[in-house]
Amino acid sequence: MAGNKPDIKANETNLQSRELQTTRSNDNVQNYNVGIKDIDESIFYYFNEVLKPQVTQNGKQINVPLVYASPERWAAMQKDGYYRDKNGKMQAPLITFRRDSLEKNRQLGNKLDGNNPHNFGVFEKKFSKNNVYDKFGILNNRVPEKEYYAVAIPDYVNIVYTCIVFTDYMEQNNKIIEGVNFASDSYWGNPSKFRFRAMIDNYTTSTELVQGNERMVKTEFSINLLGHIVTDTVNALPFNTKKYSSKTNLKFTGEIAKK
Repeated sequence: MAGNKPDIKANETNLQSRELQTTRSNDNVQNYNVGIKDIDESIFYYFNEVLKPQVTQNGKQINVPLVYASPERWAAMQKDGYYRDKNGKMQAPLITFRRDSLEKNRQLGNKLDGNNPHNFGVFEKKFSKNNVYDKFGILNNRVPEKEYYAVAIPDYVNIVYTCIVFTDYMEQNNKIIEGVNFASDSYWGNPSKFRFRAMIDNYTTSTELVQGNERMVKTEFSINLLGHIVTDTVNALPFNTKKYSSKTNLKFTGEIAKK
């Protein structure tokens, strides 16, 4: 170790070395991981907690629900042109979305090798029970031990979602799209968890006639979400999350009393 920082390369060289094996049974730091589900949930959170889309219908403000389009729901919407609930009733207003594709972004940093990562992010635990303040340590110039945790650099990905907004009237549809467009290029997600940059480039609006001479206003757009993934699968366990400790010094000074 150099400069009280953990020597990550030493751990990469030989993960079986006993001097590099550190137990984590006595700490409360959770393994850092970000999955695809966390990225999906960021869209749910942003629509429900930040955008909060509403429409005016019959003089009342109505919250517009957000529904994830499963393959069965998506196929039915593509066939009929609108969404039906479990009772077969046409739903509007409504926003649906689904994940279309996931592409790795190699323009940003990465772990370099999944079998033996060479690129880590290191953070220091601010408080440790081994660094409890005591006068004995101060009097003897004790250098407190620092705890570090290393996590392999994540895989950066671009995820594309397709969203469809269903409303009864064009004015309702316009209000929802205005709010979504204003939120484009910002970071979506729960501030206490993970946030990802969402970009929306174009919107396609159409008015369709449905059964009973009713009409449905539909706008479709794609969200390009810039995310990252830190997996907790078995092959990643040796690298996420590793614990290290700095060197400590304890200096004693002696006094000789003559009689």
